Amino acid sequence: MDRYVCVHGHFYQPPRENPWLELVEQQDSAWPAHDWNERITSECYAPNTTARVLDDEGRIARMVDNYAAMSFNVGPTLLGWMADHARGTHDAIIAADAASAERFGGHGSAMAQVYNHMIMPLANDRDRRTQVRWGITDFRHRFGRDPEGMWLAETAADTATLEELAAAGIAFTVLSPYQADAVRPLGGDTWTDVSGGAVDTTRPYTIVLPSGRSIAVYFYDGAVSQAVAFEGLLHSGDRFAQRLLGAFPDRPGPALVNIATDGESYGHHHRRGEMALAQAIERVEEAEGVRLINYAEHLALQPPKHEARIVEASSWSCAHGVERWRADCGCTNGETGGSQAWRAPLREALDWLRDELAAPFETRAKQLLTDPWAARDDYHRVVLHRVDNLPPFLEEHACVELSSDDVASVLRLMELQRHLLLMYTSCGWFFDELSRIESVQVLAYAARAIQLAGEVLDVHLEDAFVERLHAAESNVPQWRDGAHIYDQLVRPIKADLEKVAAHFAISGLARTYGHTERIGCYEVERHDEMRSEAGRASVGSGRVTVRSVITLTERCFEYGVLHFGDHNFLCGVRPEGADAAYVATTNALSAAFDEADFPATIRVLDDHFGQSAYSLRDLFRDEQRRLLDEVLEGTIADVEATYRSVYRGRAPLLRFLASLDAKLPEPLRSAAEVVLNVELREAIRSGGDPARVSALVDEAERFGVPLDVERLSHAFGEAVDRQTRRLRRSLEGPDLFETFGEDQQRFAAAVRDLVDLAGWLPFDAELAAAQNLCWEVVRDHRPSLVVRADAGDEVAVRWLQTIDEATERLGLAVPE
Repeated sequence: MDRYVCVHGHFYQPPRENPWLELVEQQDSAWPAHDWNERITSECYAPNTTARVLDDEGRIARMVDNYAAMSFNVGPTLLGWMADHARGTHDAIIAADAASAERFGGHGSAMAQVYNHMIMPLANDRDRRTQVRWGITDFRHRFGRDPEGMWLAETAADTATLEELAAAGIAFTVLSPYQADAVRPLGGDTWTDVSGGAVDTTRPYTIVLPSGRSIAVYFYDGAVSQAVAFEGLLHSGDRFAQRLLGAFPDRPGPALVNIATDGESYGHHHRRGEMALAQAIERVEEAEGVRLINYAEHLALQPPKHEARIVEASSWSCAHGVERWRADCGCTNGETGGSQAWRAPLREALDWLRDELAAPFETRAKQLLTDPWAARDDYHRVVLHRVDNLPPFLEEHACVELSSDDVASVLRLMELQRHLLLMYTSCGWFFDELSRIESVQVLAYAARAIQLAGEVLDVHLEDAFVERLHAAESNVPQWRDGAHIYDQLVRPIKADLEKVAAHFAISGLARTYGHTERIGCYEVERHDEMRSEAGRASVGSGRVTVRSVITLTERCFEYGVLHFGDHNFLCGVRPEGADAAYVATTNALSAAFDEADFPATIRVLDDHFGQSAYSLRDLFRDEQRRLLDEVLEGTIADVEATYRSVYRGRAPLLRFLASLDAKLPEPLRSAAEVVLNVELREAIRSGGDPARVSALVDEAERFGVPLDVERLSHAFGEAVDRQTRRLRRSLEGPDLFETFGEDQQRFAAAVRDLVDLAGWLPFDAELAAAQNLCWEVVRDHRPSLVVRADAGDEVAVRWLQTIDEATERLGLAVPE
């Protein structure tokens, strides 16, 4: 058999962490999820680990892990986020690579990726090398093996980039067919022009590099890949498979049909796309004379017999090479219809910042490290595990004995370089508008680098950097230019140890903190605290030590904070001073507050902490939103109660109007909309009575009230997850299936209630979590229960009846 099919998915999201907190903060555009990583994980990354394959009756016949059957890469920064926030998905992906190695002749399907999706032809030599080294380090850490292939951001490539891959031991990469320039048989003399996408994508090629090294390249099938991404091919797994199987050439001999798309196509861009992929994979495996394969095994079985030249500085998403990331080349998403001339000055400003800091960094770092740039190449192992990997890193790279201050300096120098790398993440230029979150994110990385340079190098470049951003003009009048965007969207999120102390002080009035608390990448240790309340008002003071777990820098602070109702907070922070001054401040605050004299309390804060005050506006976003939600909770409840009184009090009149097909007066219709949506959410969240849900839905239909489907769907998803967690806990224990009583009967009852509730909802209710759990029970326990039941075990018989009923209700096919 010499005909093969390979499907590659490029799974990637840009790093989204607040550079000062090292946490992804709430992103409103991703609602109802907390952020885009979380949302796309639920829509794509996780479903691809349990993709449904349906039988002829539309029931779930199997759940399969798509990653184990395809070629894939996952961005290192995304995998890092998954490790902390979606561990089950992270571990399933790692396990899928191991499973794929068993399936594909010892060759795992996972490819590495250049670290933070930098456009490599636009990088300087140092950044190019570090991107490759960090990508490999991250891959080894997670997958426990050396990568055979590496994915290039946007498949952007040039000879220097391929040289870097080959020098690092990378065997192959994947490029667009439009990146092929010319080909010839190995050892041949005559080159054939294949520019414009004319290359034969069904064979691998060798690129012989100026250094004498070489690297294999696969050019993916552009037409089929385009159809997957943009032409609805994922609407049908059968049609997807037919398109793959129909892409083989007429010529005899070995051939590989290979496609490459954004992995997000399979579930995020195309709902249920992971199911189409799973079905297509099964159809390919059933096809006669064709074998599913990954690139690494194919390279081992069918090494290149042809040589290729590439189009220099080219990519898969820009018809003009790599201009999309530095010029107004015409490649846009059509969002604004405006100019992308801002791309050039943004890149020029970042290049200027990087280059201005290179010499001071090297001079200072050489006082502490043998080779600062080699240390940077090696630093990612510290990022992966700071506690365990920092000591051997310092032992290997330090040129002098390092004091604790020296260690902090080394870490700030390395973090400076890390943020200079992160600010080149490609998404900052990809879209139409400079004020989008992706471009603001790269500016935030630049701001963090500037801050670190001021601290460790005593080099202050912010004003000059911002001045350069004036040339980057926004398409949105309110944002004006890059300098205004920096002032409005980046400066407010900047943080230092003092701001962390203020955050701790303000939020500490609304929650109980322990002796030591973690706030993002900071530890706050409390040494003393005074708190007092009077009605809705409260006051506090204290002493804390704030420590960065990233740079190991720390400082001690004193604070005073006043909350005088609603969103009104006022906080002062100063470096820790003499005990007498601290006691005087605390006593003065207490005295003024005890007399309910808020103006005097504010004057105490001004007198003792100066005019640099902090408020709720200065909190990190997630805690800010949590406090605002608490402030608004009572107000929203009062408003909802008013609407409820209006609506329920006029319900007979509304029913009469509806019976006459008369249009409801707008105020009454608005009241009905608020009340019915609120009551539906409450009923769903409580895992409520399906009859109650049905009645509310009917009521909304009768009055023509639009339902907030997105909020209701989110509420149902939370209810399913909550119920599934309860079910999972009820199924724990080694002797679970040895008895059958009331606890076990609740399993079937809970599933029945969920499915009945879903049946009355006016949208496609998602039962995936419950289905996954039921599938695990069927897979792990049903076979042994069948054996016991056949032997006359009554407990096993009852369990089988319960499991099979739950299976049928959840739309799973009961195994024969």
